[in-house]
Amino acid sequence: MPGGTDMTLRPFLWRAERLYPDTEIVSRTAEGITRYDYREYGDRVRQLANALSALGVEEGDRVATFCWNHHRHFEVYFAAPSLGGQLHTINPLLPAEHIRYIVGNAEDKVLFVDPSLLQALEPAVQSPEFDGVEQYVVMAEEVPDTSLDPVVSYESFIEGHDTEYDWPDVSEDQRAGMCYTSGTTGNPKGVEYTQKMLWTHTMATQTPQGIPMADDDVVMPVVPMFHVNAWGMPFTATAGGAKHVYPGPSPDPSDLASLIEEEGVTITAGVPTVWLGLQEYCKENDVDLSSLDSVIVGGSAAPKSLIRWFDDRDVEVLHAWGMSEMSPIGSVSHLKGDLADADEETKVDKRAKQGLMAPGLEFRVIDDDGEEVPWNGEDFGELWVRGPWVTKEYFARPEANEEDFEDGWLKTGDVVTVDEDGYIKIVDRAKDVIKSGGEWISSVELENSIMAHDDVAEATVIGVPHEKWQERPIAFIVPTGDADEAAVEAEVMELLSEEYPKWWLPDDVVFIESVPKTATGKFSKKDLRDEYTDSSMFEGQAPDEAAPESE
Repeated sequence: MPGGTDMTLRPFLWRAERLYPDTEIVSRTAEGITRYDYREYGDRVRQLANALSALGVEEGDRVATFCWNHHRHFEVYFAAPSLGGQLHTINPLLPAEHIRYIVGNAEDKVLFVDPSLLQALEPAVQSPEFDGVEQYVVMAEEVPDTSLDPVVSYESFIEGHDTEYDWPDVSEDQRAGMCYTSGTTGNPKGVEYTQKMLWTHTMATQTPQGIPMADDDVVMPVVPMFHVNAWGMPFTATAGGAKHVYPGPSPDPSDLASLIEEEGVTITAGVPTVWLGLQEYCKENDVDLSSLDSVIVGGSAAPKSLIRWFDDRDVEVLHAWGMSEMSPIGSVSHLKGDLADADEETKVDKRAKQGLMAPGLEFRVIDDDGEEVPWNGEDFGELWVRGPWVTKEYFARPEANEEDFEDGWLKTGDVVTVDEDGYIKIVDRAKDVIKSGGEWISSVELENSIMAHDDVAEATVIGVPHEKWQERPIAFIVPTGDADEAAVEAEVMELLSEEYPKWWLPDDVVFIESVPKTATGKFSKKDLRDEYTDSSMFEGQAPDEAAPESE
């Protein structure tokens, strides 16, 4: 019942303020580096809550953000949910038509926007979907030239408001957050997070088998705060009393390296492309990574070569998996105790997988016949998950609910294997798995093997239509520096032939300048499929063994 006994976010803020008032929050913004502590942070959160209340924001109202990772965004993270509102983070990299749909579908009342994102937002605003927005707040000291109306700067918005606030008793069932998935087809799907979902997610990540953050940690989320609450890191770091470091708008590898060195970052997180970029930067520059304890990698598979590179610098790579529908953490690839004496190759193999399901969740793996597959590391099936921080439905999308949920289980769309130790390995998204001659080829496995080559910066594999075999794999490679493409292709194909049957090998290798990315930094296979749909354009010929021998 309400009154301090429910599972809500507010006690995390209370604890950080009372126990760690002098712990810093550091933020890189266009205005420079901002530095303050939990004591001042709490005061500003309450000022913001008073400002929102004065504007008429009430329980259930949605407060939208269109922002990068910085301290002002972090203030909204606690102010909006704790007064009973709903924090709605919007991905600013989405197309304007998706942004219009999201704001209209969510019926946002207030919208916070970064100055650098005004140009991206303004084209979408001139539409009926934005009629419900009563106030725009620019995350700055002053409002730059903009067509938004009514508009006010963030500092003016909170200025003069009391640093005390009588927080209401918010139920654990109150909706506290919202994020829309960037689907590849159709409109994005809204996922809502209750106070209880965010509380249980935070507590689970604080366990030793999650991604714990303590009062001696310095936490830098590179994963965007607009993407599933930055994987919950702002809440987890606050609950643990850790120092926060926010890298601000579009940080490049030099920005990240400087923040790690200057602020003593111990835990950071982002998609593999972020760390591959840092790796390349470190090869050309003298960078001190000695403060780092762990790098959290998610969004797509972490190449084993990247894991080994960080190992050589005494930095642990923790491979995590999750979804917007899961708040988002589902599994983390910690080594089980009985693997402590395993050989290094076995350890790296385990750590390169998506890992062990987090405490509090259940999962099953279902094949095409609706049967559970054995845990043998070979049989494939779709991963189904359920638990206290897993959503049970989409916002206002009954047709999607019918397709993606069954008897309380979320059907993730990820095709996985589970080994004898319980380690989950995603072999593909259901839509990305390549079916050749009636059998599956894992594009993810091929990609990981290709990226193990020293002269490969990025690589992805897609299936293209084939008259005889239904689909065949094509590899797209971004070479490093001045690498000889012919030599890279020959060496990659030789490497793959040692690991996989001939019918798995790509029919062709295409060298490109960069792999297209989605709005959350993942490789966009959809863009490649749209461009390369005619297999006849490739010179490579499908081998006779383009299907298993049993065929």
